[in-house]
Amino acid sequence: MDAHAIVREQLSWHWAHQLRPRLTGLTDEEYLWEPVDGCWSVRPDGASTAPMAVGTGSHRMEYAFPEPEPAPVTTIAWRLGHLIVGVLGARVASHFGGEPMDYRSHAYAATADEALAQLDRVYAGWDDGVAALTPEQLAAPVGEAEGPWAEHSMLELVVHINRETIHHGAELALLRDLYAHRPLTG
Repeated sequence: MDAHAIVREQLSWHWAHQLRPRLTGLTDEEYLWEPVDGCWSVRPDGASTAPMAVGTGSHRMEYAFPEPEPAPVTTIAWRLGHLIVGVLGARVASHFGGEPMDYRSHAYAATADEALAQLDRVYAGWDDGVAALTPEQLAAPVGEAEGPWAEHSMLELVVHINRETIHHGAELALLRDLYAHRPLTG
């Protein structure tokens, strides 16, 4: 059994056949749509109503630490920002030589097209990095860059990132479905 091929194919299949196709045609209106009051989103600098807003450039991602219970519903923009920075981008930076990336220093996308281009870049970096791992690298602990994951193997981290990407991709798909079937006023 080739665990490397199995975990790589799991995410690459999901990306090619489910997640990325579901994001095709994402509009700026959908990207920033707030299905309920009090959503966390990616907003122009100075426009946030959340306890904290981070990032550089023209837009900031909203959050709070500690996160309130229950946490606010998040927009497609917020969820894409989380996938781009926290799930894929930071891992590409810490394990595969990608550009440094964290929530505070990232330039969050103002448009859907810009966010999808960012997502495509970090996904490609993750996929290429995972493809290049040797069996020895997959078995080795991931190290301090991963905090509580430090003693876990790279294979375990890859499986975790697959789960996170699939999970958040499903949330994005649901938000697109809700947007498409929202009551139209007028």
